[in-house]
Amino acid sequence: MEWELSRQWWQIVVMAVVCYLIGCFNFARLIAGLKHKDITKMGSGNPGTMNMSREFGLKIGIITFFCDAFKGGIPALVSYFIYRNYVFAGTDIAVSDFTRYFCGLCVIVGHIFPVTMKFRGGKGIASTLGLFWINLGCENPWFLLIGFAGLWLIAFYIVATEWGSMGSLIGVSGFGLWQGILFWLRYRGELNNGYAAALFLLILAINLLTWCAHHKNILRLLAGEEHRTSVKKMLHKKKKA
Repeated sequence: MEWELSRQWWQIVVMAVVCYLIGCFNFARLIAGLKHKDITKMGSGNPGTMNMSREFGLKIGIITFFCDAFKGGIPALVSYFIYRNYVFAGTDIAVSDFTRYFCGLCVIVGHIFPVTMKFRGGKGIASTLGLFWINLGCENPWFLLIGFAGLWLIAFYIVATEWGSMGSLIGVSGFGLWQGILFWLRYRGELNNGYAAALFLLILAINLLTWCAHHKNILRLLAGEEHRTSVKKMLHKKKKA
């Protein structure tokens, strides 16, 4: 079935608002709040997986990661099932290919710039990795297993090097490249189409957003001053009341 943006643009607006508000919900603050703590006033102050792991231990960090990952991926997955039988009018480009990454981008924007936290949220890595992981599963169910293995490789890199931010950014870029190649193979005959270009721009925007959110980490890495992410210390972190 054909889907006309000029007539149904309001659906894009609804998706943007709903997904942004979903992104504004911060699981790190919720989990820390259950322990009567404010994660924004602890450690690095970042309400995300790494800071939660450093302050509350690896188990709490992993729970935070998967909560944020599903927050990034599930809204996109819902849009995939809603629009998977539609193509943009006059093209062979699947509307669901656009909506799942558009929804993901809006969630990530909400996570990084939440109106509920005066636009000072997390850095979006877990939500971005979850977005790519679940979206790649829409391409092929086996990609869920391959993507999960990719998440483990990222974890092993962080354990081996103790560079949490760099490992996370490499992971995001790798997943983004993977999806970009799949889109290129699918739409290489329609690359001059604006809708096809929008798919690649969405993936680029998601990557740039997470890299820009880590600009301070990158500067510290270049200066050799970045904080180490010691998994050994996380494992031995005492539970805090």
